[in-house]
Amino acid sequence: MDRLSSMKNPTNREGMERYGIRTEHALGVSMPALRAMAKEIGKAHPLAGKLWASGIHEARILACLIDDPKSVSEQQVEAWVRDFDSWDLCDQCCSNLFDRTPHARARAVEWAGREEEFVKRAGFVLMAALAVHDRKAGDEVFLEFLPLIKRESIDDRNFVKKAVNWALGQIGKRNLRLNQAAV
Repeated sequence: MDRLSSMKNPTNREGMERYGIRTEHALGVSMPALRAMAKEIGKAHPLAGKLWASGIHEARILACLIDDPKSVSEQQVEAWVRDFDSWDLCDQCCSNLFDRTPHARARAVEWAGREEEFVKRAGFVLMAALAVHDRKAGDEVFLEFLPLIKRESIDDRNFVKKAVNWALGQIGKRNLRLNQAAV
């Protein structure tokens, strides 16, 4: 935390605000700096929990980058998703950690039907991330997501709408069969 605090950047913080990121608990540390720290630290599940508990925006993103997906419980996934307060935290956590856990598919389906804005977004970000990262998954996994995408495509909230479109696009990019189904 001391190292993160030493990297505080008010200019970056102002930029975060312009992109709709809540900055009450943000330091303005850049993503390249966080990725470099994560690479240096390696996988560290206990440290990830402590970083998340700090409530600091960048500490939470760093937690997502260093946590070990094999050590992440369903309870942790559910607790962390309830803490999402911005699109970037949601996207980083879902596409760098949650999508690599054994809970990803079930959570994508469940969260897609939830009402909370960033929880619902997380469901669709997981679908998009799985479409990109889970190369072993069969088409059936993604075909099951399509009715959820269609059902929730009428959600007018910008952060949800963008994630729904993202999931549809990533599924459609996997192969010709999924592309035709997505269209």
